[in-house]
Amino acid sequence: MSISAASGLPETSIPTPATSVTDRLVEANARYAAEFHDPGMDARPVLQVAVVACMDARIDLHRALGLALGDCHTIRNAGGVVTDDTIRSLTISQRALGTRSVVLIHHTGCGMQSITEDFRTELEQEVGQRPTWSVESFTDADQDVRQSMARVRTSPFLTHTDDVRGFVFDVHTGLLREITNK
Repeated sequence: MSISAASGLPETSIPTPATSVTDRLVEANARYAAEFHDPGMDARPVLQVAVVACMDARIDLHRALGLALGDCHTIRNAGGVVTDDTIRSLTISQRALGTRSVVLIHHTGCGMQSITEDFRTELEQEVGQRPTWSVESFTDADQDVRQSMARVRTSPFLTHTDDVRGFVFDVHTGLLREITNK
C-alpha cells in the first residue's frame, strides 16, 4: 500500500490474479505486527460506550467520532439495526465489560433502504433453504433509528438504557444528525 501525494491517504491496489485480497490483508498485518506494541489494555472500553453502526465501508467510525483504540465497543451489521444478535453483543458489553452508553448510527444512502424481505425468498429459491434471520430492511432511516433506540431501551437484558442516542451519518458531509423520539 502506498500513500497518494494528492490526498495523503493510502492508495488501494487491486489484487492481481496471483494475489488475493486476503493475501494482501495478511501481508499488511505482517507489517503492522512488526511494529506492534501491546498497549496493555483489557477489553473494557475506556469511555464505557458501545457504538452500533452500519457496516458500510464509507464510514470510518473511529475517525468520524474522534475515538482512539480502546475507547469503545463497535458493533456493526448491515443497516446498523438492532437485532437479537446486537442485543446479545450489547448485553455482554454492558454486563461483562462495563459499558453504560449506547450510540446508534445509521447513514444516508444505505443499501438496506433498497433491499426488501423478498431477498430471503430469492435466497430460498436459490439455495433451497429459507434464512432464519430477517433482512431488517427499512425505507426511512430516521424511523429505523427510533425503532432501534426503542429495542435497546426496552430490552430486559440490558442494564443501562438511560443513555441511548441515535444518529444518521451523512456520507457526503461526514456530519451526524441526531434523531429524537418525535
